[in-house]
Amino acid sequence: MADPVSLWKIAPSVYLPALLYGIGQGAIAPVVALSARDLGASFAGASLVVAAAGVGQVIGDIPAGALTTRIGERRAMLLATGLVSVALVACLVVPTVWGLAVAIGATGLAGAVWGLARQAYLSEAVPLEMRARALSTLGGVQRIGSFIGPFLGAFAMKFLGTDGAYWVHLVAAALACVVLLSLPDIESVRRSRAGRPVVLQSTRAVIHEHLPVLRTLGIGALLVGAVRASRQVVIPLWAEHIGLDPQTTSLIFGISGAVDMLLFYPAGSVMDRFGRKWVAVPSMLVLGLAHLLLPLTHSGAALTAVALLMGIGNGLGAGVIMTLGADASPPVGRAQFLGAFRLFADTGNGAGPFLIAAVTALSSLAPAVLFMGLTGWAAAFAMSRWIPPRPQAPSLPQALQ
Repeated sequence: MADPVSLWKIAPSVYLPALLYGIGQGAIAPVVALSARDLGASFAGASLVVAAAGVGQVIGDIPAGALTTRIGERRAMLLATGLVSVALVACLVVPTVWGLAVAIGATGLAGAVWGLARQAYLSEAVPLEMRARALSTLGGVQRIGSFIGPFLGAFAMKFLGTDGAYWVHLVAAALACVVLLSLPDIESVRRSRAGRPVVLQSTRAVIHEHLPVLRTLGIGALLVGAVRASRQVVIPLWAEHIGLDPQTTSLIFGISGAVDMLLFYPAGSVMDRFGRKWVAVPSMLVLGLAHLLLPLTHSGAALTAVALLMGIGNGLGAGVIMTLGADASPPVGRAQFLGAFRLFADTGNGAGPFLIAAVTALSSLAPAVLFMGLTGWAAAFAMSRWIPPRPQAPSLPQALQ
């Protein structure tokens, strides 16, 4: 009989590589647009280069599921680490904007494989009664890495210029690879728990079989992703609108992110004890309310208060989409299903900023922010409607029919 799985036992093989990878992603996030500008891109062109990472992630979600199913989680992550390393070297040497865009898109593709492999492993290796804590901790560790990364990147840039941030990601990816190679194969845990050979299904068959989940809870995940992503856009845009300087804006954004990071484990504990709905619905209600309050702010103090509320709302939902995907995923074709489910959330992440841009172009920034607030409440309704009252993974697809 296999030993019981605990968060402490899996922490080195699951959370340490995720922390390192998150540090790397956080290090390059602030400098991609600057690199594009250095190569001669316009502001619009630089924005498109930044968006290439999200496009790569969306493109990679479903192939990542098929790849992880066939070669296993650790091999998939090692392959993703190799891909991101090549992409980062390209970021350092490419002489054109379009070359940088392709390289940044490849980092998003690698991120899709990495993230799905982590989620697929935890979905199967961790008992249901601690699943939410495991996945919310994964999300929290990634956020901590993204928080640390820009500071390490800034330090490296003192000596290497903007290239320093890419070198931080390269080193972090290499360390993550070393950790993965030096630890026992995490796939052995899955095999010992399953006790049976893996049966392969085509990705098309897995998606078709679970369409009731994807067309209901998947749409909810899309709405959640859109509102979460809009938070990263509306705070700096509204800060500029009311005349705050960039340093003040960065400080406000950092405070909001710090609050966000502190809530991941409490959120997972609530989900495990009371059910996923107790976190998903309040998270979207609070985040939606914060968007609705944002146009009423006209000072740095008021904006800080609303940004804190946004951080609370976003932090309350730490890991909830990964947990819902794990609950809905089938024993056979789990990674393929998760790839399809993640596609909805990642599409929402990419669509959020574009929705803000579209509504702003048609009217102004304030209506765009209000629109995203209502989208948050629509996400709360979707979560309330389609999440079962208790976390019972086998019955979730039937509950959505």
